[in-house]
Amino acid sequence: MKGKLASILVALAAALLAVPALWAAEPAAQSPQTLPVPDTIAAQGVPPISLEHLEGLLPYENIRGALLMDWHPRERRLLIRTRFAESPQLHEVSTPLGARTQLTFFREPVGASAYRPGHPGEVLYSIDEGGAENYQLFLLDRKTGKARRLSDGTHRYTSPVWSHDGQRLAWASNARNGRDMDVYVADPSTPSGERSERRLAEVQGSWSPLDWSPDDKRLLVHESVSANESYLHWLDVATAERHTLTPRNARKEDPTVSYQGGKWSADGKSVYTASDKDSEFLRLVRLDISTGSTGATGAAQVISGDVPWDVEEFDRSDDGKLLAYLVNEDGISRLHLIETATGKALALPDLPAGSASGLQFRPGSHEVAFAVSWARSSSDVYSYDPDRRRLDRWTASEVGGLDPETFALPRLVRYPTFDKDGKGSARTIPAFVYLPPRDRFPGRRPVVINIHGGPEGQARPGFLGSNNYILNELGVAVIVPNVRGSSGYGKSYLKLDNGRLREDSVKDVGALLDWIATQPDLDAAHVMVTGGSYGGYMVLAAMTHYSDRLCCAWEAVGISNFVTFLENTQEYRRDLRRVEYGDERDPQMKAFLEGIAPVNHADRITKPLMISQGANDPRVPLHESDQIAAAVKAKGVPVWYLVAKDEGHGFQKKSNSDYQRAVLLEMIRSFLLK
Repeated sequence: MKGKLASILVALAAALLAVPALWAAEPAAQSPQTLPVPDTIAAQGVPPISLEHLEGLLPYENIRGALLMDWHPRERRLLIRTRFAESPQLHEVSTPLGARTQLTFFREPVGASAYRPGHPGEVLYSIDEGGAENYQLFLLDRKTGKARRLSDGTHRYTSPVWSHDGQRLAWASNARNGRDMDVYVADPSTPSGERSERRLAEVQGSWSPLDWSPDDKRLLVHESVSANESYLHWLDVATAERHTLTPRNARKEDPTVSYQGGKWSADGKSVYTASDKDSEFLRLVRLDISTGSTGATGAAQVISGDVPWDVEEFDRSDDGKLLAYLVNEDGISRLHLIETATGKALALPDLPAGSASGLQFRPGSHEVAFAVSWARSSSDVYSYDPDRRRLDRWTASEVGGLDPETFALPRLVRYPTFDKDGKGSARTIPAFVYLPPRDRFPGRRPVVINIHGGPEGQARPGFLGSNNYILNELGVAVIVPNVRGSSGYGKSYLKLDNGRLREDSVKDVGALLDWIATQPDLDAAHVMVTGGSYGGYMVLAAMTHYSDRLCCAWEAVGISNFVTFLENTQEYRRDLRRVEYGDERDPQMKAFLEGIAPVNHADRITKPLMISQGANDPRVPLHESDQIAAAVKAKGVPVWYLVAKDEGHGFQKKSNSDYQRAVLLEMIRSFLLK
């Protein structure tokens, strides 16, 4: 295994040394008064950045947040993820607002993690090595401080789930063929050097384990086809026999159904899930499992009622008496707690109006924990015990010494766009607007439009982090729209940009520019557009349509041509993306996708463009940024191009993201504020 790891590292080093000429680092005139370029970044076209321009930025670069990873299986303590150095690592917190004890120390970020049930001295965690998203699994022995790799060091390992007794671990991996995400089960107690994994389900497509039955004999699994279509199955762990809980439609013309998440009931006779079957939104439902050999379900019992918003997360207490779930109400998370026997809703404390995640009951109790992020607080972990009616805050993440009361609160608006909705009324697009302090920045303010990725993502009224510098120190307004195709507004809205409807979402950006022109506190003559991943495509597309109305743009890891993207993205993602964007193997669809490709209309991009890209990105490969940078630069337009040699789909390491932020601020000063 050491030899294989060494060969991988040698190959990675060789790949990093083979720097394409396009993004080879240019000799930059630097002095003690200018910001140095990190060794990990190749910067092209970026001018020297005066340190004077970065005055006051340091506090904004040292804002932290905490995410909930797991409850300790026996004690009232939490496993969290936060950053103190270069990247997020695991920490343990033993009491509310207690000291954070760091458990992992890596340059690479640590991802999914959980205590091992029955063996709380062992902690499972994953690492994304080099940003390539071939996540590797490790088991940390806290007594010795040593970790053992459970994965093969080469392929992608995701969705690890412990059995209740901690004797087995399930995960999904593409180790068989590099494409399909099969389901595996392993015994982590197998001596080091021996492999114990067993392929429980050989599948086609993207599958992932969700939950073990209470007796650890059955494994609930999820099959994802697209954002609008997915299914649930369960596997007999002893025999590998597969049972489908939610069968496919008998007729192709019937609407597809999405099932998100899954949890066995305490008696193992039913499954809780969130489904949009017979509904525009995801509702919490219970599927009763028949005792027949097919394992099919009876009618779904709706638990959450006909609330016109998506249920986004849920969990069940160990004794089965309580259900907790989060509802995404117009972007704001609302916590619900109900009794399973009566459906009675329990009283809850007021929580900040923001985004919550990581909902988990503490083993053997009714106490539920979650993380909350809102405009004046980065993500922090809370718990609520309904038996004692006690809300506890477990972390208070630093905001760089800044006063959070100075951070702008978002205003939800809905602006009209070009078409009508399904009811014949003018369609409106939701957006959150953040304005700089009026006492310091009166009059019409320049605007940064930030478009989320996905495309099935959603802009939420969470914490802006270092972007508060743009508002508080530069006086620039920030608008985050949820253009059509965003999640959270029903499955019909989610489908409005699929296939040949792709550029309708770009028209929503044009409609936002129209709306900005009507606002007395916004300056339509000074607008910049930014976004990452699919949001990066939206930036490039907006620049090909509206360059005359924009001052500049920044896109990170964006798609410049859907055809070359689909041909080069990792094989395990390809079919999922074809459902959304269209199948480039079809000649007519290929012609359409080529026709809307920003790289094929680079001559329309006439304003300065900043591009950020990770060299190891498995989703949107480096080629997508290379080709648009070359095409725009060839037209004589300023292009500032950053490539991080040790990153993947976005910059995660602090030194890289700090430099990227400094370049972005220089772009804003140079082209938006002038």
